[in-house]
Amino acid sequence: MEYEGILLGMGNPLLDISAVIDQDFLNKYDIKPNNAILAEGKHLPMYEEMTSKYSVEFIAGGATQNSIRVAQWMLQIPGATSYMGSIGKDKFGEEMKKNAKDAGVKVHYYEDESPTGTCAVCVLDGEGSLVANLSAANCYKVDHLKKPENWALVEKAKYFYIAGFFLTVSPESIQLVAEHAASNNKVFSMNLSAPFICEFFKDQQEKVLPYMDFVFGYETDARTFSRVHGWETDNVEEIALKISQWPKASGTHKRITVITQGADPVVVAEDGKVKLFPVIPLPKEKLVDTNGTGDAFVGGFLAQLVQEKPIADCVKAGCYASNVIIQRPGCTYPEKPDF
Repeated sequence: MEYEGILLGMGNPLLDISAVIDQDFLNKYDIKPNNAILAEGKHLPMYEEMTSKYSVEFIAGGATQNSIRVAQWMLQIPGATSYMGSIGKDKFGEEMKKNAKDAGVKVHYYEDESPTGTCAVCVLDGEGSLVANLSAANCYKVDHLKKPENWALVEKAKYFYIAGFFLTVSPESIQLVAEHAASNNKVFSMNLSAPFICEFFKDQQEKVLPYMDFVFGYETDARTFSRVHGWETDNVEEIALKISQWPKASGTHKRITVITQGADPVVVAEDGKVKLFPVIPLPKEKLVDTNGTGDAFVGGFLAQLVQEKPIADCVKAGCYASNVIIQRPGCTYPEKPDF
């Protein structure tokens, strides 16, 4: 099988500024634990404060880019994955390029005049809360996607993954790729990504939902999705099933919904049935940082999916990858996987 460029991701490349902070810092900037939000005016001073007051690490991030990097690491096949998004022409942007190259991901970034996007990762008791200042990431244009050298990545790929966060930037680009996948029997997958996406970008999400062959998400995203659609259920298994039965644009692939629940089993809904898969137990003292664990799960899952492995193997690989990443700061991993 030809693996070069088999998996393409598109999203918001962000440089993670990660630090262990204190409760006062969270209170000061009105940040809830274990949440993901977009920065507002009141949050802007926090990036400077984090870098001056705490010991910070800079890690190339952004949800989709994390998943693609992890998939590449799990596959260990050079050039199997590619990625598009928008960065700035600055030192953070250079850092991002270097990081992607080291990870073995083929990146085609659009370079904008505004600064490279950053994401504050505020870690307290091992739980990461994310505040994203999209900046350049917010400037991705569908024109960049349509350029022959970039569209060639779309033509080459057989699997696509886009985090829901990209719905806030370029729904038009997502739609183009989704329609291409549907008309060429390719596999298109997305993530619910965050409660605010399910709530405030409901229309954009619904428009592309018929094209999703795989829907990933975390339990809080799934519950928000249910509430927004008036389903009046908090039961994750029921919600996963209902999402999997949402009408589809193409009948080539059935839809499979995969919802993670932290330490609780992974919920997989397909063919009108739900299966539960236990995660790898982790003693509390080994938990370092939850940031990127959901992205890592998707990356591990996709690495098996592109090899046409059964869903059970995909889930197992996802659990393995998130177990590795939760024991390290940010979405980082050792040199070789042990899977």
